[in-house]
Amino acid sequence: MRDTRESRLLLVLLIAIAFALITVDIRGGEDSPVDGARQGAATVFGPIENGVSAAVDPVGDAVSAVRDSGERHDRLAVLEEENAALKARLGSDDRSRSRLKQLDKMLKMSGQGQYGIKGAEVIAIGAAQGFSWTITIDVGANDGIKRDMTVLNGDGLVGRVTTVGPNTATVLLASDPDFTVGTRMEASDELGFASGQGDRPLRVELLNGKAEVKKGDRLVTFGSQADRPFVPGVPVGVVSRVDPSGGGLTRTLYVTPYAAFSKLDIVGVVVEAPKKDPRDTVLPPKPKPTPRPTVTVTVTPSAEAPADGQNQQEQ
Repeated sequence: MRDTRESRLLLVLLIAIAFALITVDIRGGEDSPVDGARQGAATVFGPIENGVSAAVDPVGDAVSAVRDSGERHDRLAVLEEENAALKARLGSDDRSRSRLKQLDKMLKMSGQGQYGIKGAEVIAIGAAQGFSWTITIDVGANDGIKRDMTVLNGDGLVGRVTTVGPNTATVLLASDPDFTVGTRMEASDELGFASGQGDRPLRVELLNGKAEVKKGDRLVTFGSQADRPFVPGVPVGVVSRVDPSGGGLTRTLYVTPYAAFSKLDIVGVVVEAPKKDPRDTVLPPKPKPTPRPTVTVTVTPSAEAPADGQNQQEQ
């Protein structure tokens, strides 16, 4: 449009009309006379906006994923440095070499399950306090530890954090009678709940009363909502006894835990849950059956005894 007197008057007129419509719309509220026009514009331009949003969202998701990945990588890098410092602190004598093996085994497990863990030492046990099965570890709130975090070691599930101080935390062991964790059977995926029984095997109630279970079957943690207090896939134990099925709603199993609760030393607190359920990948390799030697007995026939008549002649 050319810059003429008429074009300038038209521009001023359009601006005046726009201000007038804005004023009428504001004063009209929900009964605004221009509401119909607004809805018509939404009908026309809405699909276009959705299309643009759909095109932009994957880009935003990708940027978010890269950012989250970077944050997770930074967090894991910090944990690796802290665990390396723990290794250095353990020293190199015979006892320390044993503890280093425990730490290495635990770190291997965390790598398989993609758990971000904070290594810790057990500094006290609390079995004498109220008959509870607890331990105290040397990490706390200052180390990023929070209540209801999963605790494991190189063998499997140890327990969950119940109390957190600045530099220490209390862990309720899976053997405690007040402890309960959701479990999943390897391969069959049968779900249940495991409860502690002190120094006896864990008691597991399967939700399926007709589930096919046998001695030697293995269980892992099922996981909790938002991964608190339990992350999924942590080895729990091996079935040692199965109660006969009585046609009830549940079925009772007894499970020997992987972790030895009476001799805990190096443990790890899961401060970073895995991005996806590791399923059965963290379970240890199944033991190979020991071949039984076969003993073959060969019977050698003895010399025939002489006839009675010959014996009498010789006499």
